[in-house]
Amino acid sequence: MKLAVYGKGGIGKSTTSCNISVALAQRNKKVLQIGCDPKHDSTFTLTGFLIPTIIDTLQAKDYHYEDIWPEDVIYSGYGGVDCVEAGGPPAGAGCGGYVVGETVKLLKELNAFDEYDIILFDVLGDVVCGGFAAPLNYADYCVIVTDNGFDALFAANRIAASVREKARTHTLRLAGLIGNRTSQRDLIDKYIENIPIPVLEILPLIEDIRISRVKGKTLFEIAETNSSLNYVCDYYLNIADQLITSPEGVVPQEAQDRELFTLLSDFYLTNKTQEANVNINCVEDQLNPIII
Repeated sequence: MKLAVYGKGGIGKSTTSCNISVALAQRNKKVLQIGCDPKHDSTFTLTGFLIPTIIDTLQAKDYHYEDIWPEDVIYSGYGGVDCVEAGGPPAGAGCGGYVVGETVKLLKELNAFDEYDIILFDVLGDVVCGGFAAPLNYADYCVIVTDNGFDALFAANRIAASVREKARTHTLRLAGLIGNRTSQRDLIDKYIENIPIPVLEILPLIEDIRISRVKGKTLFEIAETNSSLNYVCDYYLNIADQLITSPEGVVPQEAQDRELFTLLSDFYLTNKTQEANVNINCVEDQLNPIII
């Protein structure tokens, strides 16, 4: 099974991806996570350091694929998850999609794809060009990481449009949304009410998820010495269990940009106005003198 994880930049895709990879490994799956970001930091929480990239290795070998061995580009991470970083061109130059293509080409040359039960592509930011939609060409499922915010759902809708487009020529489905670090889900629910998409999980708003990224450790590794975090690991295990069952998924029919903007902004503003009125009424009730 090949998974492609997308979402708004900074939403927590890499942290989510690493924890899902470990969860899948704990379900006895052999997992390879491929970072598809020029920053090459997708697998940082699995390995604890920035591993060399495939593009750097290819350049060092003058693109002689026959001179590269699996151990040159595949590194072992926490929980037995193997890790690859595609790397990318310098900022403002080249195409990230080309690098993803070269990465897949090399891994196929090394027969790496045949060695794993699950390959997870962790892809940078929003889908704004065909280049960074390239991992969808190889994926069975797309997973979108979002939160309960307007911007993240707007990005999710654009990613859904890419899935729909790729599904015309590939056996690709959208497995569902993952709400990352959110205490509410009203905007998510409003979105999926209009654009039916499964919700795989809503991760709680706890600081340890963000801190784990800084520490360079997955929640599973931190939980080894802090058992109070075991319940958070259960969220990722639940996601893994759903993915292992090969869900039916959906080919989404995204909303038009202006339609979505109106839908979410009106819903958000209406709720905020109602909350403000409730708060004003509560304050007035407290200030009004009691007349006997």
